[in-house]
Amino acid sequence: MAEQKIYRASTTAPVNIAVIKYWGKRDPSLNLPTNSSLSVTLSQSDLRTHTTASCSVSFSPPDTLILNSAPQEISSARPQACLHALRALRAALEDGDPSLPCLSVLPLRLVSVNNFPTAAGLASSAAGFAALVRAIADLYSLPQSPTELSLIARQGSGSACRSLLGGYVAWDKGERDDGMDSVARVVAPRSHWPEMNALILVVSADKKGISSTTGMQATVKTSQLFQWRTREVVPREMKEMEKAIQEQDFEAFGRITMRESNSFHATCLDTEPPIFYLNDVSRAAIRAVEEINAKAGKIIAAYTFDAGPNAVIYHLEQDSHAVAGLFKALLGAKGGWDGERGASIRAIEAALSLDDKVAAVLKEGVSRVILTSIGEGPISVEDHLVDEQGEPVKS
Repeated sequence: MAEQKIYRASTTAPVNIAVIKYWGKRDPSLNLPTNSSLSVTLSQSDLRTHTTASCSVSFSPPDTLILNSAPQEISSARPQACLHALRALRAALEDGDPSLPCLSVLPLRLVSVNNFPTAAGLASSAAGFAALVRAIADLYSLPQSPTELSLIARQGSGSACRSLLGGYVAWDKGERDDGMDSVARVVAPRSHWPEMNALILVVSADKKGISSTTGMQATVKTSQLFQWRTREVVPREMKEMEKAIQEQDFEAFGRITMRESNSFHATCLDTEPPIFYLNDVSRAAIRAVEEINAKAGKIIAAYTFDAGPNAVIYHLEQDSHAVAGLFKALLGAKGGWDGERGASIRAIEAALSLDDKVAAVLKEGVSRVILTSIGEGPISVEDHLVDEQGEPVKS
């Protein structure tokens, strides 16, 4: 029967890793940031969230979400803000064209799968909310651009607004109280500087001890460094980073990336009580990057850490052997080196010059590696996670 039709749309969305960090909210209810930020969108061949949005008159309320085969709670303010905004846009279309099916009033069944650990400092919420918003927007046939949709994704997870776009992406903090100017924009597409690669050292796949939301709220309230960072440091770093990207200047890109990561974690340490996202393995990764750059005589590798211990090490394709090769010599027995990209990396003897203690900490503490590169924004796919009867597809 026509009225029992299952409407479906599916998308994959990428992880993004910031090089200018978002930390702190000027309006928690609207998820408005205290500072602008900038990130690199990573390839979905390696890191992605796959989401199917479906609706039907045959579905019973309420809306539901299954993530990695486990039911999730979506009645809280953030997911509800996204669903309400998307439904309002669909309702406006239906009001303007009575021939459209009234999808805006139907219960939603949402099914998502991450191909990476959730809540372990790998930007899972960013990819997750970006995929959710893009999939529902496609389900509702919404005409809004990715930048316009970033207003909605931002309300679910701040960094999600950047995962709606590919390449090098900025999230402007905006000045308006209603947040309508706090949107994501493309600084440069992937095609502008496609040689950017990233090596991720997965130190821990465990859920973070202190969530980003809890941590940043504490920092805003108690850190003196935070005020200086948002007022003076980040605006300057944003200008310099955009210039480095436009000029394809990796040394400048790398210097700012590492300085920014250190600045962010310094504010975490300046929080009361202090927040420790980095651990001994993280610090060993920093020492290894310093060794790589010292041997090269210039910056060819740049570390950055989000709110977790996992190291993301940016480098250009031309320097893959010098950068990833050192880590392959140390960590070649770990998972992640299979596949064409990993097989092409030659382990280099420079690893032998690392301090024995640093090498031992990395070997003991890194569980796996991820080799990836700059990528595009969300991609609509026909691989649905909800079947034609409206049931989740068995994995």
